[in-house]
Amino acid sequence: MTRFFITRPIFASVLSIIIVLSGLIAALQLPIAQYPQIAPPTVLITATFPGASADTLTKTVAAPIEEQLSGVENLLYFSSSSDSSGTLTITATFEVGTDVDEATFNISNRANIALPRLPEEVRRIGLKIEKRSNDILMVFMLISKEKGKYDPLYLSNYATLNVLDELKRTKGVGDVQVFGGQDYSMRIWLRPDRMAQLGIATTDITAAIQAQNAQYAAGKIGQEPMPPDQQLIYTVNAKGRLLTPEQFGNIILRADGPQGVLYLKDVARIELGAQSYDVRTALNGEPGAGMPVFLQPGANALDTKNALVTKMDELKKRFPPGMDYVVPYDTSLFVKASMWEVVKTLGEAMVLVILVVYLFLQSWRATLIPLIAVPISLIGTFAGLWLFGFSINTLTLFAMVLSIGIVVDDAIVVLENIERLMDEEKLSPMKAAIKSMEQVASAVVAIVLVLCAVFVPVAFMGGIAGELYRQFAVTVAVAVTISGVVALTLTPALCAILLKHTHGESAFFLAFNRNFKRLTDFYVNMVSTTIRHKIIGAIAFSGIIALAGYLIKTVPEGFVPPEDQGYVVAATILPDGATLARTTRTAEAVRASIASDPAVAHEFVVNGFDLIGGGNKTSSATMFVAFKDWSERTASAEDIIQKLTGIGMQQSDGIAIAFNPPAIRGLGTAGGFEVYVQTRAGADPLQLSTVVNNFIEALNQEPRLAGIATFFRPTVPQFFVEVDDAKAISQQVRIADIYATLQSTMGSFYVNDFNLSGRTYRVQLQAEPAYRTNPDDLGRVYVRSQSGAMVPLSALSRISTVVGAEQLERYNGLLSAKVMGGGAPGVSSGDAIKLVEEIAEKSLPDNYQIAWTA
Repeated sequence: MTRFFITRPIFASVLSIIIVLSGLIAALQLPIAQYPQIAPPTVLITATFPGASADTLTKTVAAPIEEQLSGVENLLYFSSSSDSSGTLTITATFEVGTDVDEATFNISNRANIALPRLPEEVRRIGLKIEKRSNDILMVFMLISKEKGKYDPLYLSNYATLNVLDELKRTKGVGDVQVFGGQDYSMRIWLRPDRMAQLGIATTDITAAIQAQNAQYAAGKIGQEPMPPDQQLIYTVNAKGRLLTPEQFGNIILRADGPQGVLYLKDVARIELGAQSYDVRTALNGEPGAGMPVFLQPGANALDTKNALVTKMDELKKRFPPGMDYVVPYDTSLFVKASMWEVVKTLGEAMVLVILVVYLFLQSWRATLIPLIAVPISLIGTFAGLWLFGFSINTLTLFAMVLSIGIVVDDAIVVLENIERLMDEEKLSPMKAAIKSMEQVASAVVAIVLVLCAVFVPVAFMGGIAGELYRQFAVTVAVAVTISGVVALTLTPALCAILLKHTHGESAFFLAFNRNFKRLTDFYVNMVSTTIRHKIIGAIAFSGIIALAGYLIKTVPEGFVPPEDQGYVVAATILPDGATLARTTRTAEAVRASIASDPAVAHEFVVNGFDLIGGGNKTSSATMFVAFKDWSERTASAEDIIQKLTGIGMQQSDGIAIAFNPPAIRGLGTAGGFEVYVQTRAGADPLQLSTVVNNFIEALNQEPRLAGIATFFRPTVPQFFVEVDDAKAISQQVRIADIYATLQSTMGSFYVNDFNLSGRTYRVQLQAEPAYRTNPDDLGRVYVRSQSGAMVPLSALSRISTVVGAEQLERYNGLLSAKVMGGGAPGVSSGDAIKLVEEIAEKSLPDNYQIAWTA
């Protein structure tokens, strides 16, 4: 068979050209990423219960939904986070490779089963179920170039109306959001004292808005069936939803009272405000609207980033004067830098291989043959990656680096045997090539099969590690297979054309050959000695095996080592119950201090967002500190982390802790480990907190662990309103009216909707800020009895001070608390995990357990 290619070198060349062209075409189609797609697909369920506490959300919304999730096909685990802003998020995580669209459909069906058991307010707002990628590619930030010209409300809604949909339609984009998006809302700011004077209850306002802000179908005049002589049909239009604050202010509450017509504006201030004020974003200390872009699974990160920037530059031409955008967070920079380093290593390895081959073959003609064969094998490997649905990433490129030294062997085996036959048997290059392939063709095939037998089994490893290394193993196997094909086709044909009978030896090569012969003779003598003394050889071999076994057990284990990714994350934490204004001041102090560091480029702050817990919390802030290019700074990420944490510990009103992002985006929220402590003994957050604190104390006693912390704090000061049902009934006050009044004043009550700029927004009731600053303000809120008397809420209830959680998490349906940490310097992640498991086994009481999540 090989004779066919030797005698037809053009055919052999065409075959190799086809391999190269296939590889080049495939390379242009392959996605580019830092790592293979190993982050498991997730589906997010979001529910909103305005004014509800975290405990109320957990019991009335999270529990009924989670009961239905167990048993969903390919579901790995699910977790939920309920916060005091009235938002519940449930994240369902599926096995790698699961069809995320099918998973979303299954989750939606299960959630709909639980829907009738949810509170009416939650059902009215609805559940939001969406597939979610945890891989944030980059963040765009809309800013005002002139300070104060555009407020965050305007910037946020401009992004929603004019930018988000355009970015979502960009190829490779999975989703785009607005951090703490302040969607427009018609805010009805109530004045409870004025309402009490005029005898108006919140239920009156709700009923008036529902009646006068509604869309009605008025029908048609002349619609069939009609008399035969009817000539025209007229559509009848009627007043529909209101549009402006002025129109809402003119809603009539009462027309027959002693004051005449009473309007909504007489008892409330109406403005076009935000649906939520729980989160504020800022870039370099200036407010703005941040838009995180999530990468679509399998998409090309670099191409997607370029397409997004092009689209934003196009949209920028339509921005209002004084508006601009900045990219404060861009993970593609690290991807690009990582890929460049691997490509550079690939080139360096190629050069070294060429030099070594030339050093031993001592002929440029002979060296040219493997120099041609190796690139063909490597380029053709891209076609194999495309066929298997892989990507160009650091692991596949590293596999190519490793393959250079392997694939060159096939060409050298063929080449050296042909040269040997030409020297020893004085055969022509053509005859030597034919005879050589008769001798070594089976050996080349055996080499390919043996190497494939080594690497292919790795492709069948399970779990995330299997997904991570599958592409590495298959890449090597594909490269080796192609190199075998090239060695059997093109290499002997090239040898028959390029090789000559003799080539002169320079003084350098004569000296090199003499010294190498001495080394060869020494090696032969050592082998002979070992053969004569078999027992010594066996003992030495056994010692090597024992040493290898010892090293396997003692060398630290790890998943992926941490790297300087060009940015770090900092969590700002204030005392329980701190207001968003306090949190913003502390986060700004930390930001201003780190901004002076010459290595820092941008500081993107999300005030009111708890990255670790995954929910909104007024006492927390998250800061993304982006660095300058690696070539423009000497400080490493670890240096910035230490400095930033030091700054955070000096704050008078709170602390800030900095940490590396996860080594693989989408797996966890920070570098190191995340573990849940779960209770099966009942849902008592205070008892769980005690167990967690004892567990952390035990972990801190282990010097091989570092950075142990938890953000689970069920001791936030809260108030409990206890309604005296008997007194309320005796005064003819309906219990439901009391709680409706509480929600409409102290909370935020969603009445109905209005339209603006082609979109639908909420109409919400809430008391003016001055009427909800302290517990005594309940005495200024009144509810109307069935007899018409206005009764203060303070006369029907009493308030007591309690403690509770601003945020509660559940993992697989069990109340849980997340503990974060990592290994001390020199301790691998694998060893750290083993230590945590050992300590948990000893220190956790019965009915408590740990569960790993990242």
